[in-house]
Amino acid sequence: MDSEERTTNRSEQKSRKILRSLIRKQPWDLLLVIGTGVSAAVAPEIPALCSWRSCIEAVIEAAEQLEVLHPGDVAEFRKKVIKDRDLLVVAHDLIRKMSPRTGDTKPNFFQDCLMEVFDNLEQHIRNPVVLQSVLRLMERGTMVLTTNYDNLLEIFGQQQGKPMESLDLKDKDKVLQWARGHIKYGVLHIHGLYTDPCGMVLDHSGYKDVTQDPEVMEVLQNLYLTKSFLFVGCGETLHDQIFQALFLYTVKNKVDLEHYMLVVKENEDHFFKLQADMLLHGIKVVSYGDCFEYFPAYVQDLTAQICKQRSPGIFVLLFYNELLCVQLNSILSIFFVQVALDLRC
Repeated sequence: MDSEERTTNRSEQKSRKILRSLIRKQPWDLLLVIGTGVSAAVAPEIPALCSWRSCIEAVIEAAEQLEVLHPGDVAEFRKKVIKDRDLLVVAHDLIRKMSPRTGDTKPNFFQDCLMEVFDNLEQHIRNPVVLQSVLRLMERGTMVLTTNYDNLLEIFGQQQGKPMESLDLKDKDKVLQWARGHIKYGVLHIHGLYTDPCGMVLDHSGYKDVTQDPEVMEVLQNLYLTKSFLFVGCGETLHDQIFQALFLYTVKNKVDLEHYMLVVKENEDHFFKLQADMLLHGIKVVSYGDCFEYFPAYVQDLTAQICKQRSPGIFVLLFYNELLCVQLNSILSIFFVQVALDLRC
């Protein structure tokens, strides 16, 4: 594709339609689910941010460079990453290999490897457009949760002077505050955060305390019933066992809900099949274009259109203000007429 043809395609991309039902949502009616696609767009120089597989590969690479894994184990784990479909199992085995045999997860070399992989994230932010869009929505009440282990959004938000806060499922009080809308700039990491490897959730047992707490589960599942979830940069999030346990397993009548997922349309047959399948979960699949480079501009345009929608409450307020002015004018008119009559007498 030559440069002229690429420019034409980009011009067409900017004018693509966005679902009316989505752009008419008020920001506070939305809950953003942020996946690896956001981090990959923001910091493309860090392969570990591109996918869960890439993250594990980067940790293995760091373990080899730091010499905290036997060469034979390094080779074995590289084979597992290629062959095994369940990457969570591979990650769990990798952590245990670099942890004490006592069963205690502290201290361990896994944390050192993560620090190596995610070192100086703030220096690798190249395309902040998506993060700017997310912050703009958060300012207006949109809630955010992520499956990512990185804190790129929080780092960027703090640079913009926002009181960003990273939350994880271990802190019940914070989770409840966030779910009830009391932490405006809170980002819930349902898999944990790389800065606390011991808190990273890699299997069902890692969050069983949360799923067995009826108060936490009720407020979280209520979000799925009352908010419109907007999946941004997410690939296999709906197949993620943690997301399923928190939001999908016990939520009934999902087909009656209205959630949205932004995806790339590389293959038409696959795209339309995905659309049909996701509607069964109450999710409308929307294409942002046929290649990943269109993703940031689409999110920016979508955010702009959502944020320019006027709140219905504003129209009600304007109506009452106008009504009040009419009533006030009537009262003043009566008052001045009465004064004039008094003076005449």
